[in-house]
This record gives sequence, structure tokens and C-alpha cells, in this order.
Amino acid sequence: MAQASDPIASSSADISGFGNLPPLNRGDRNLNPPGIRFLALLREDLQTFDGNLFEPGFWAIALHRFGNWRMDIRPKLIRATFSLVHRMLTWWVELIGGVHLPYIVRLGRRVRIWHHGGIVLHARSIGDDVHIRHCTTFGIASRDQLRAIPTIEDRVDIGCGVCVLGNVTIGHDSFIGANAVVVSDIPPFSTAVGVPARVIKQSRASGQQA
Repeated sequence: MAQASDPIASSSADISGFGNLPPLNRGDRNLNPPGIRFLALLREDLQTFDGNLFEPGFWAIALHRFGNWRMDIRPKLIRATFSLVHRMLTWWVELIGGVHLPYIVRLGRRVRIWHHGGIVLHARSIGDDVHIRHCTTFGIASRDQLRAIPTIEDRVDIGCGVCVLGNVTIGHDSFIGANAVVVSDIPPFSTAVGVPARVIKQSRASGQQA
């Protein structure tokens, strides 16, 4: 994934009208959810997966938490050992579980990855209580917009085979139907389906939001 310091990515983003996007997370600090300790966070994640230690989705999320936790380790020489372990386990989870979830993605609490395989999750952030199913892709829409990646808000339910591409936001409490391709923003409390995805329903709760 291109970093904010990548001159090609920055130049392309400016040309494509994405120069106002904030830089991507550099991965140099712990972005685990605040207000909860690392082990308590892992216990909560395990409960989210019904206590099943053998869920590949749980492995991917636990490894993500570990990848962020290690950034608090000082000095860097000691952290290097944990970084090597993280890299090796990342390769193993991607090979066995088919889930690619970089630790630089800001990940909320109680996220569940149902099933596994063909899952690539490059996003600026994924909110709390999000459900993700197999063959889901979050990422760029084109190679000249490497900083334009999605934001998934709280309590979003993602169907099988969904692609969410580019600088788009899926609003909270929304449902994205199976095999949809999302290339534009989805408002909160929406149901979206199709290629490209279009909103077919908005709940009454959407009108109650401030």
C-alpha cells in the first residue's frame, strides 16, 4: 500500500482531484480502540466470534490488534522481534484464512468477519459492530488514486462478494447486498444493491438523525 510520502501517489492524487485527502496511516503508532486494554480487547473479539478460536476471521482481527499493540513497545530494537512475529503470522493468516487486513486500517470494536477467503480490507477505517462476509474487497478504484480508499462507519452489514472502491463512505447502520459494487457514498440507514450500487431503501431512523 502506498504511503503518504509516496511522490507518485501524491502527484497522481492531486491530478485526479484527491489532493485534499488526508495521508494514509503510516503505521507508526497504536490505533487500537481507546478505553480498553489489549487483552480485554482480544477477549471481546473472541466473544464476537462466539468463543471460537478456530475462526480465521478471529485470527485476522487478533493479529491486527497485535500489530497495533506492538507499536507501544520501546525501544525499537525490542519491538523488532514482535514485528518479525507479526509479519510471519500475517503471511500465515493470509495463506490459510484468505483474509488480508493491514494493521494500518483503523479498526473498531466487535467487528466480525463471517466465513473466510478472498477478503481484502484496505480502508481508512472500519467502525464498531461491522459484519463482513467472504470475497469482500475494500480498496482503490484505480491505480492513479492510491490514497482514495473507503471509510466504513458503525454497524454496517456487508454481504458476500461486495466491492467498496475509492474515496467513498458507507454510512452507519447500512446494509450492502451481495455482489454490490460501491463507488459512491451510501447515506446512513440505507440498503444498497447492484452494480454500481444504488440505494433502494432508507429506514425511518435516517430522518431522526441530527
